[in-house]
Amino acid sequence: MNKNRKLRMGNLQFFAASSVETLANPRDSLPNTYTNVTAREKDFVTRFSNNWKALQEILGIMRPVKKDAGTKLVSYTASVALESGKVDPGCVIPYSKATVTEAAKADLKLEKYAKAVPVEDVDKYGADVAVSKTDDAFLNELQGTVMDRFYTRLTDTTEAMTGTESSFQMAVAIAMGKVIDKFKKMRKDVSSIVVFVNTMDVYKYLGAAELSVQNAFGIQYVKDFMGAQSMIISSEIEEGTVIAIPSENLVLYYVDPSQEFQRLGLNYTVEGETNLIGFHAQGNYGTAVGESFALMGMELWAEYADGVAIIEIDDSF
Repeated sequence: MNKNRKLRMGNLQFFAASSVETLANPRDSLPNTYTNVTAREKDFVTRFSNNWKALQEILGIMRPVKKDAGTKLVSYTASVALESGKVDPGCVIPYSKATVTEAAKADLKLEKYAKAVPVEDVDKYGADVAVSKTDDAFLNELQGTVMDRFYTRLTDTTEAMTGTESSFQMAVAIAMGKVIDKFKKMRKDVSSIVVFVNTMDVYKYLGAAELSVQNAFGIQYVKDFMGAQSMIISSEIEEGTVIAIPSENLVLYYVDPSQEFQRLGLNYTVEGETNLIGFHAQGNYGTAVGESFALMGMELWAEYADGVAIIEIDDSF
């Protein structure tokens, strides 16, 4: 092998080594190879965070609560059997019995997701479609996993306050009244209530009336409906069912994915003070695909399982 060829190969090996993201070569010290990828990661985590901020505003959640991975999330039921306050002079004052019981548990844990886009898709559809559209779908699915778990718990009637009313309007009113009464007995303030209803029920009730429906986070909702802060309109709620929950009963717990995973050679992009998700994109030459990795741990949680009212609509009576 001649000297010039050796020199060229040496330069190529040096360039290849110096263009690889490692602990010794962090991404921001590398050539501009990663500029577009970094911008894409920032865009992904920013959109994810903004979507959740929009949902927090709809639900009236003040701020997500950061927890360590492995934390046990617990829902409770609470009640007080109040004794009479009419006690004769000198007699023992009877204790009112307060009961708090664990109702449900769940692990708050990190979840790992990955997707891959092959070079054939980019060649066939172009990068804007093959990469951007699959990023959008990936983001929506990640959000959906959190919401699916929330709807499953929200519609559980095991501990919830239940009832039946003859009309949609009465179902909404009674559902709201039940949660206000429940929290009043628990000596807890209720600043706002969120109502969840089925799409068909809303439009059957309103008919041709004008309805100012807003959209955020892929959710349709109406502000200030019959005194509720928000009325969420969703096909996830069964037809003929109205659910009410105080905003004070809702908490978004999360695990910060920006922990020291760099020691494992893992670098996730996060966004802002509240890091809800970590995202990383890279190319895999061995399989000729563009890989995307997401790391998150989120639970939308009702602290009091009996602080939810589920009212059925039965117009037969």
